[in-house]
Amino acid sequence: MGVRRRGDTEVHGVSLLKADVVPRALPFLIMGAVAAAAVVIHRDLAWGGLSLLSLGPVATVIRGVVYTIVSGGLGIGLCEGVADYERVIAAPGEIMSCAVVTGVAVAAVIASVRLRGHRQELAQMTAIAEVTQQVLLRPVPARVGLLRLAVSYMSATSFARIGGDLYDVAPTSHGLRLIIGDVQGKGLPAVQTAATVLGSFRETAYDAPNLAVIADRIEISLARQLSSQQFVTAVLAHVTADGSKIELLNCGHPPPLLVCDGESRLVEPGRTHLPLGLAQLAESPSEPVTIALDDEDSILFYTDGITEARNRAGEFFTLTNNRILSDRHDPERALAHLSSAVVRHVGHALEDDAAMLLLHRHPATTSRGQLAVRSSADSAGTTARLEVRVTLGDRAGRQTLCARDPPT
Repeated sequence: MGVRRRGDTEVHGVSLLKADVVPRALPFLIMGAVAAAAVVIHRDLAWGGLSLLSLGPVATVIRGVVYTIVSGGLGIGLCEGVADYERVIAAPGEIMSCAVVTGVAVAAVIASVRLRGHRQELAQMTAIAEVTQQVLLRPVPARVGLLRLAVSYMSATSFARIGGDLYDVAPTSHGLRLIIGDVQGKGLPAVQTAATVLGSFRETAYDAPNLAVIADRIEISLARQLSSQQFVTAVLAHVTADGSKIELLNCGHPPPLLVCDGESRLVEPGRTHLPLGLAQLAESPSEPVTIALDDEDSILFYTDGITEARNRAGEFFTLTNNRILSDRHDPERALAHLSSAVVRHVGHALEDDAAMLLLHRHPATTSRGQLAVRSSADSAGTTARLEVRVTLGDRAGRQTLCARDPPT
């Protein structure tokens, strides 16, 4: 995989280099064509036609100051050289053409200098955004007890590395607690709101007795900042210390995706809950949902940038039918494959930020091995399937000795 990626990068770099040759050479080709035409057509084109040489400096403004100076000087030199060759240097039309080329060349250089200044400011802002991202969206631990975690963040633009999506993980004495959310709006106000939510979560996640208390503290913090029409969708989660259960408090956010035994389903909330920041409109407090988390189960938290990713035909990306997450033993690789699938589906850069957090429960193992027996029952309570699984060392849960329906 690594060698192929390096090869793809080299090929892509060569193709980009070849594709950039024509735009770089085009201004000089234009000026050469104008000068050649002036020589062939003589005075009919020389009178006023040489002003077309000003297209060269205009076309090189975005290429840099030195590049623009070279093209501008070449345009002026060609204008005077062709005029001298045609012996029309004193003609009014030729004087006007040289004046136009000179004026445009000077203006192009000034514009290129100002553009370079704006680019430097943009580079500084990008660096500040990257530092802000490191402060707000901290790296998550790769492993907490029996849980393996991975996170992915895809920005909607190439320059802005951070937006309104947020996530964080807090290993506490009560178990693992996490949050993933999406702030309404874009730009610096969204970043400020995300900082408020994450700050409140980090302050209360370690001591709060339950998720409802954490949500209330976030509501109090947001009430000081947001207007009545602003909100934050989020999912708060709490995994017990032994990793056997996970409690979910959904506040108007897309439901997490539970992957179990190769099948996936959305964990819908018991009833509709309002987003954070709109607690004053709720008729009753939010209620969490608790589900069991077995060995080799995974649960994916994500923002609407994933489910609302559409291709050119207007079709949304279908997360529940995607089997990329079946490879759950390496959460980072699974998220990388899922991110690539989303980009391939869209066919271009995402129109909205997208964050994903994958949690996978790895089975407990001992050096001497482990025997696990699982059975499932139908609605009548009778055993419908019996599975015996032996795990040895690091190969926990990967060796299935028997998986068949019991005889009737």
